[in-house]
Amino acid sequence: MINAVLRRAAYALLVLVGVNLMTFLLFFTLNTPDDMARLNIGGRRVSAEQVEKWKAERGYDQPLLWNEQAQGPDKLTRTVFWQRSVSLLWLDFGRSDSQNAVDIGQEIRTRMLVSLQLAVPIFILQLIASVGFALVLVFFRHSRIDFWGVVLCVLMLSISSLFYIIVGQLLFSRVLKLVPISGFAPGLDAVKFLVLPVALSLIARLGGEARLYRAMLLEEVNKDHVRTARAKGLTEPAVLIRHVLPNAMIPILTSAGSYLPYVFLGSLLFESFFGIPGLGAYVVDAISAQDFAVVRAMVFLGSLLYVAAFLLIDVAYTWVDPRVRLE
Repeated sequence: MINAVLRRAAYALLVLVGVNLMTFLLFFTLNTPDDMARLNIGGRRVSAEQVEKWKAERGYDQPLLWNEQAQGPDKLTRTVFWQRSVSLLWLDFGRSDSQNAVDIGQEIRTRMLVSLQLAVPIFILQLIASVGFALVLVFFRHSRIDFWGVVLCVLMLSISSLFYIIVGQLLFSRVLKLVPISGFAPGLDAVKFLVLPVALSLIARLGGEARLYRAMLLEEVNKDHVRTARAKGLTEPAVLIRHVLPNAMIPILTSAGSYLPYVFLGSLLFESFFGIPGLGAYVVDAISAQDFAVVRAMVFLGSLLYVAAFLLIDVAYTWVDPRVRLE
C-alpha cells in the first residue's frame, strides 16, 4: 500500500508541475510584465520609467525563462519563471503585486484559519444532513414522502446560492435582526457572524447532495446481500444503516472528498457577501485589484489541494471497503 501511495503521489507531483507550467504560460502569454505594470499603476499616461520601476521592485525586470547574462545555475534561477512559478512547488509564494507588496504566504496562513471556521462546520453538517435526508427518502421510497422529497430537492438545487444569501440577509439580519448582516470577529464572537452563512450554505447544497446520495443508496437497496439481510429478519432501518450505507460509501466519499479543497480555500461567494476575511474573499479582492501574483498562488494552491484530496480519497477507499486494494 505504501508503494502505491508513493506512486500516486509521484503522479500528483507531475500534475502539479503541469498545472504550474500551464498557469505560467497563460499568465505571461496573455499579460506581459509591462501589461501588468500598466494595469497596476493605473491611468492612461504611464511613463516607461514608472513601468521599469514597478517591474524592478517586483522582480519582473528579469528574463522570463532564460537569463543569458547570468552565469551557471543563475541562468535558470534568475528568471521570472523560477522566482515566480517554480518556487511555488516548495510553497514559496513570494510577495503580492499590490502597492503594499505583502507576503502572500503569511496572508494565506492567516486567512486559511478564518476560512476553516466557516468551511469545516459546513462540510461536517452538510455530509450528515445530506446522507440523513437521503436515507429518509430511501426508507420511504416509492411513497409520497419520497416523491415530494425529491421535488423539494430539485427546487432547492434549482435556486441560486445568491438568492439564498440575499433573502437570508434581508430576513434574518434586516427584518428580524437576529444576526449581523456581515463582518467577522475573532474567538467565540465569530459564531454570531458565521451561523447565517453556514445555515444558508447548508440549504443551498442540501438539495443537490441529498438527491445524489439517494441515487447512490437506491443502487444498493435491491442487491442480493441486502435481500438476504431482510430475509434474516433485520428491520429496514437496520438494513439501511448496516448494509446499504456501508456499501454506498465509496461514491459518497468521492462526492464528499471533492469538496475538501473548498474547506481550505473557503467560499468565494459567501465570504465576499458576508465580509468574512478568508481565502475566498482574498481571491476576489486580488482579481478586483488585478494582483496576478496572488491569483497565480491561489490557482497553484487550489490544484495542490485537489490532488491531495483525491489521494486521500483513494486511501479512504481501502478503509471503507476491504475489497479495494491500491495495488
